[in-house]
Amino acid sequence: MKLLLAALIAGSSVFASSSQRPLTLDTDLSFQSTIGEVYNSGSAPSYRASLVALHKALVSIPSVTGNENEVGTYLVDYLTERGLHAQLQFIPPSNTTSDASTDEKPRFNVLAWPGKTRNPSPKVLVSSHIDTVPPFIPYSASDDPPNADTVIAGRGSVDAKASVAAQVTALLDLLLDKSVSDDVKDVMLLYVVGEETNGAGMRYFSETWGLLEPPPTFKAGIFGEPTEGKLACGHKGHLACTIKATGRAGHSGYPWLGKSATEVLMRALIKVLDTDLGSSERFGNTTVNVGRIEGGVASNVIAEKAEARLTIRVAIAPQDKGANVIEERISDVLKSVDEDLEMDCGNGYGAVICDCEVDGFKNITVNYGTDVPNLKGDHTRYLYGPGTIFVAHGPDEALKLSDLEAAVEGYKKLILHALQS
Repeated sequence: MKLLLAALIAGSSVFASSSQRPLTLDTDLSFQSTIGEVYNSGSAPSYRASLVALHKALVSIPSVTGNENEVGTYLVDYLTERGLHAQLQFIPPSNTTSDASTDEKPRFNVLAWPGKTRNPSPKVLVSSHIDTVPPFIPYSASDDPPNADTVIAGRGSVDAKASVAAQVTALLDLLLDKSVSDDVKDVMLLYVVGEETNGAGMRYFSETWGLLEPPPTFKAGIFGEPTEGKLACGHKGHLACTIKATGRAGHSGYPWLGKSATEVLMRALIKVLDTDLGSSERFGNTTVNVGRIEGGVASNVIAEKAEARLTIRVAIAPQDKGANVIEERISDVLKSVDEDLEMDCGNGYGAVICDCEVDGFKNITVNYGTDVPNLKGDHTRYLYGPGTIFVAHGPDEALKLSDLEAAVEGYKKLILHALQS
């Protein structure tokens, strides 16, 4: 796995312009938190079997965005069988995403509290997502029975069912500890749908949590995503844009008699990629991915129309304005190339700041988006989880059991820290 990750890092910068490359590159592939180092010095925890079983069950159930019903149902049964009160929050069709292929079964978030009834005033929210990107990859493990070095693979084994399994196990283990069990009753679990596309689940919860009776007043949120077992100080913002070019059709043998929209678009995209759109010490450079290009009708016809779809990872704050600044800078670049270029961007956000000053944790920043900005409110935000993003969304998604177990200890520590802060 280290060879795979090293190859990913080495290959990622082959074609990147200087403005696309990180300001610094951490090549430490150990991905080990302080908590993991302490944990690995001991014997197997008492919860190993239940943790592995829960993680296996979650990963074995396909749950590509739009088809989360089955895994959500399993999770509800699992939580209620262990003495938690669970509640389903159904997502209206209007809040789903057209990018999600749905099996038409109801989609719902899973809310849960310690005890048989709903906690009226949870103080800490512990959350992750139960949807995955396609395609489904079956569960597999390198050893049976598993040990600390066992490699567990499958779609969602890292992103983010590892976080779900570790969070649930952490809370259940804390409830067994009589010295903290009363405090832990102020924790609420939230597992949402749709994070991999438009954040439909968390957005809907954020819009409606005030309707709960009584509404919760969270003082902290702990979000589960692959952070290499380190506590993230934040992540880049996000902006999605479509750039359209308009030309004049004609015969390809006489290009000067027409205007190629594809040529104009290519020149614009290259200039956008080569432009320093904004950077910060914490998050590095703002980067642009040209994910899709379409244009023209035939190879021997000068293209009249062309468009490209971009995803921009925003490295500048604040969260509510950073994306607007980047959009304006890209617009200026386009104007300098051609007057017939148009750009349409969705609602984006700037760099997201999280709290990472907790004893016992190493720190990291990440480039991917999360549900952290989708939960509105004045609460402390923690971002933490097992596994590395470098294998998430790919064919080799996997993590070691030792990292999964270390995350249980990490979540326990974060939950207690958040409750006591």
